[in-house]
Amino acid sequence: MDSIVQTLLTWKLWIVGGWFALIFICEHTLPLRRARHKHLLQRYARNFTLFGLNGVVSPLLVLYTAFVAQSLSLGWRDDLLQANLFPLLLDLILIDFFIYWWHRANHELPFLWRFHEVHHLDDELDSTTGVRFHVGEVILSTLVRSVYVVILDIPLVSILVAEILLQFTTLFHHANLRLPVFIERYVGYILVMPHWHEYHHRARRRDTDSNYGNILSLWDRLFSSVNPQRTPSSIGIGVESKKDLPLLGLLLSPFKRRNDDG
Repeated sequence: MDSIVQTLLTWKLWIVGGWFALIFICEHTLPLRRARHKHLLQRYARNFTLFGLNGVVSPLLVLYTAFVAQSLSLGWRDDLLQANLFPLLLDLILIDFFIYWWHRANHELPFLWRFHEVHHLDDELDSTTGVRFHVGEVILSTLVRSVYVVILDIPLVSILVAEILLQFTTLFHHANLRLPVFIERYVGYILVMPHWHEYHHRARRRDTDSNYGNILSLWDRLFSSVNPQRTPSSIGIGVESKKDLPLLGLLLSPFKRRNDDG
């Protein structure tokens, strides 16, 4: 098990980085939407800077909390079960289930929305949106998820595999990528597709508060958060009645007094 963890830690950056590069190239080759942003390079710089900040904080925090969670493990799992494939798949489903509800909570609880709004303020939608998160959201998510990990006794290898898979799917469904209709339609019954997630980023609150799934679209169907996808494309991307902010404004926005929480 230790060798698997070491391998995942060694190759994670290259695996995710390679996938990011592939998605970035593909979405500029087969775009779903034409970019409207007047200052595209500035937008990329803003998104990648947020990504860089999280790139410093997130790996250390995720690994530290994962190891602490392991040390606090309730130990109710059988060691034999942990070595088989089925528990790994079950762990991935359980983590994705948590991500669904955590994502939904980020929209429904005003305090959490303050941080998550930074992700939604992006007025374009592509793979760089998928790495644009406030560092406060990353910290809160990791801390809350560690409690979930302790309760369910999820092993470190499952956490690392889930981290890689979640980054893969997040980059994919945020991508400005045109896929064949039959893939969006039929694969979309199981997995979250770019067109499905696009409605989650429409600048109308009732659209923003839908389609929360990250890997499986099943959760939205089960818990009645599916978007009917009838919003006209003219609505655009972003947060209703708000504009994107410069980098410093994004970093400070969760801490500013406001009258429109939630």
